[in-house]
Amino acid sequence: MNTPNLHHEKVIIGSNVFGWTLDKAASFEVLDALFEKGFRTLDTANVYSAWVDGNTGGESETIIGEWMKSRKNRDQMTIITKVGMEVHGEKGLAKDYILRANEASLHRLQTEYVDVYLSHQEDTDTPIEATLEAYQTLLDQNKVKTIGASNYSFAGLKASIEKAEAAGLPLYQIYQPGYNLYDREDFETQYQHFCQTHNIAVIPYWALASGFLTGKYRQTSDADLSQRGGGVVKKYLNPRGERILKALDEVSANTGASQAAIALAWLMAQPTIAAPIASVTKASHIEALSTAANLELSTAHLDMLNNASAPLAIA
Repeated sequence: MNTPNLHHEKVIIGSNVFGWTLDKAASFEVLDALFEKGFRTLDTANVYSAWVDGNTGGESETIIGEWMKSRKNRDQMTIITKVGMEVHGEKGLAKDYILRANEASLHRLQTEYVDVYLSHQEDTDTPIEATLEAYQTLLDQNKVKTIGASNYSFAGLKASIEKAEAAGLPLYQIYQPGYNLYDREDFETQYQHFCQTHNIAVIPYWALASGFLTGKYRQTSDADLSQRGGGVVKKYLNPRGERILKALDEVSANTGASQAAIALAWLMAQPTIAAPIASVTKASHIEALSTAANLELSTAHLDMLNNASAPLAIA
């Protein structure tokens, strides 16, 4: 199995916004700006963005496919996509469904292969071996280069690795959890050591905690700043969240980097992290990603952020 070099640019571009908050023209504009800045890895899924009125799923893949075809740059891109969540009336990780879903994703992406194919969520109704046999078929056909998983319980991820090793089936080499400077406890107390031990590269989503770690949300009235503002304020704006913002502000003042860049740089410095996933909705947001990719935080700055954000189970 070939493992793509996910370290080469340090930040992966979350693509659920393409076909959701960004139409095709706006998506092309952002993708062009990202490409110009050297970002080459896109994280999408067959379900993006089925939750939008009028959408059915696959919109993000379709836009990415049309963009790559028009720019003739498929061989310069690393494409991550996923299967498992409900789309077009089907879901799960049954062998026949994975094979059909992969074919549909390849068609939308206008490519012969995807670099990384992820099980988007655990399917406890399907034997692990059946899922891995499907991936073995896709690997053998060169339709997939590397496999991984997202949103698995720790028991499910552990069982998948153990059964793959026992049966000589392909191993998950990538894991995608929700993980950031605020949401640390679940990943660090369960998954981190296991991923280190089994050489599983981690590409976390929600790297900026739905925008909270950008410093955008400071008080309850900020809930009106975006569609997700109310949820962000309710979940993160508490004494611990305020300590984290204070630490981000201090490191920002010391380094000249934005809070968003610092939060991403903190993630990059954590064990097992290959690259965090971050979305952009306008070209001006790309500067924070570029800064983060080149920002190396000092031990003192990392300690400050760790101490401010440590949950009780980790402190």
